[in-house]
Amino acid sequence: MQATGVRRLVVVSAPPVATVPSPGRPHPPRHDPGDGFFMRHLGSRLARTLFAAHYADLALTEDIVRASGLDWTISRPPQLTDEPLTGHYRTAYGRNIRGGSKVARADVAHHMLRVLDEPASIGQTVGIAGRGPRR
Repeated sequence: MQATGVRRLVVVSAPPVATVPSPGRPHPPRHDPGDGFFMRHLGSRLARTLFAAHYADLALTEDIVRASGLDWTISRPPQLTDEPLTGHYRTAYGRNIRGGSKVARADVAHHMLRVLDEPASIGQTVGIAGRGPRR
């Protein structure tokens, strides 16, 4: 990317990676500030156990992205669904989304295209999740 002059990079990771150690982050926080009670005490431990190798790869990917010298944004969606685009989702810089367990792939793509033109998203991790059930 640097050789061709492309500066902007947006990648997809996963919410539990925030607490996974890596060479670039050997001592990550024990809990993500956006995680609720369930995720702090059971959900993230279960996910890290089931997907340990996958999350280790994603943590290393995030290290590489951070060290790239590019204008990067890391998007961390939870479980992806095949629902249609809604354009309505929640995001948060530097933390996961409390209660955010699913989001449509189409909404993640929409979000990734939107942050391309948001200077505030450069050098940030962004939690994203669907709006949840209507009440």
